Amino acid sequence: MNSQVINETVNPKEEGTRLDRWVKRRLNVTQGQIEKLLRSGQIRVDGSRAKANTRLEAGMVVRLPPLHQPTAAEKKARSASTASAKDEQFMREMVIYEDDDLFALNKPAGIAVQGGTKQGDRHIDGMLDILSDGEYRPKLVHRLDKETSGLLLIARHPASAAWLGDLFRSRDMQKVYWAVTVGAPKPPAGQVRCWMTKGEGSEGRERMVQCAQNDEGARHAITDYVTVSQAGQKAAWVALRPQTGRMHQLRFHMHELGTSILGDDKYMTRREVPQGVANGLHLHARALQIPRKNKKPLLLQVPLSGHMKRTFDTLGFLEQEAGKDPFELFI
Repeated sequence: MNSQVINETVNPKEEGTRLDRWVKRRLNVTQGQIEKLLRSGQIRVDGSRAKANTRLEAGMVVRLPPLHQPTAAEKKARSASTASAKDEQFMREMVIYEDDDLFALNKPAGIAVQGGTKQGDRHIDGMLDILSDGEYRPKLVHRLDKETSGLLLIARHPASAAWLGDLFRSRDMQKVYWAVTVGAPKPPAGQVRCWMTKGEGSEGRERMVQCAQNDEGARHAITDYVTVSQAGQKAAWVALRPQTGRMHQLRFHMHELGTSILGDDKYMTRREVPQGVANGLHLHARALQIPRKNKKPLLLQVPLSGHMKRTFDTLGFLEQEAGKDPFELFI
């Protein structure tokens, strides 16, 4: 136990962090203990009492009571000790880009981003300690469905988590997905927009359904799409640019066009599937363009892999894939 009160200045990487979360990274205490320390005035911000949900700003000074504070080395050793060599290799091999603010991963299909019902015990969020520098635990800032492959951004510290989270909620973050559809969309390019909400399909399974604007849980969803290439009328390579970020948005919108994404067992349109294609959902988060202050936008792209690469080869799309700028398709 440390015997002295600590007064620590909030650094820019922690701008916008809740006070209780900031404290938990420094003290080995529960939420209930934090609330008690706040009520008794043992934790203060700039000399004043504060609440657990107080948002911290760079330069603020937080008073911490004399409790044990794990060092960065202790945090790193503790997180590393729980990770298997297999998981560490898996996470490191997914990293395709990193800087002081973020990691970009090329997530394979078949692994969940977070835990949950039917998601399994092994997921990306549960292994993020592997990428920690010991000071901050990396944090998810968006999601991909378990069977969707491609770009997944991870924030390295609280300030970047807030920045990236704001970008994903806005329309400033440009995103492009590639999909293989059963059938070719008509018209070959356009925009799908509708109100959608959670509902049930014909088999009683939860899925998104179209709704009216004033229905409970209604969310407006907008997707631009372009048909890049076709395999006759049986299948198409489609580029998708979501303007909003709703649950199952791209899968639902392709279903609404009558050309569901290949391998989508939740929204699949019942029709003939091309011969020789691979199993699995054919949806890939191909590219992100991230605006940055006083810098050029950061363009990130990840190549196809696994089942989608095999299907591209089967349908004759693979030789066209190299060098294709995903954003120029929408100009």
